Amino acid sequence: MKKHKVAVITGDSRGIGKYLVQHFLKQGYSVAGCSRSLNLPLKSKKYRHYSLDVSKEEQVIKAVRKINGDFGRIDVLINCAGIASMNHSLLTPLDAVNRVLDVNFKGTFLMCRESAKVMQGNRYGRIINFASVAVPLKIEGEAIYAAAKSAIITFSMIFAKEVGGFNITCNVIGPTPIDTDLIKNVPRQKIERIVDSLSIKRKGSFSDVANVVDFFASEKSDYITGEVIYLGGV
Repeated sequence: MKKHKVAVITGDSRGIGKYLVQHFLKQGYSVAGCSRSLNLPLKSKKYRHYSLDVSKEEQVIKAVRKINGDFGRIDVLINCAGIASMNHSLLTPLDAVNRVLDVNFKGTFLMCRESAKVMQGNRYGRIINFASVAVPLKIEGEAIYAAAKSAIITFSMIFAKEVGGFNITCNVIGPTPIDTDLIKNVPRQKIERIVDSLSIKRKGSFSDVANVVDFFASEKSDYITGEVIYLGGV
């Protein structure tokens, strides 16, 4: 591992993002966590929290510059920040559509764009974006959420080509339902139907996600880019 390797993780206040912060700290990374939360209780000399809304361009630009100034580099970017909208399309207000697209897609785009500028200078980077099995499963009631995640997939595939010459890879993971705040209000029957449609019939775990993230983040994965790995066997 390169000396002083730095990971930037959005959505660090809860769920997958919070888990991955601890996961990367245990591997010896310095970690910059990003979310709208003002302060987090995690105490580590190798961790710093940056409060921002990833859908706001000025805040993202300012935060990424501050991270680069504080740590001197960005080696890995993991875009975990996301929100869901689970409603019939005919009942979905435009405000909800805008917010889902802003946080999920626009936030991912802005963090990729600004972080890749830093990675470009170091001629190294690993970018990992988050989709969902809601895309291939075409789950009713999640049209807007799945559309935002589909946009992330298409963007990541093209972005991978645009930054490949700088030794930057960009890949996507598509998790199954995991016990996080994102699904806590989803009816149990709906979650069961999703799980039953998978090849491996169980909900995902944080460690399942970390396994794929580690693969994409590895220095040895320099020939893997523009790819999507869905969990569970959709």
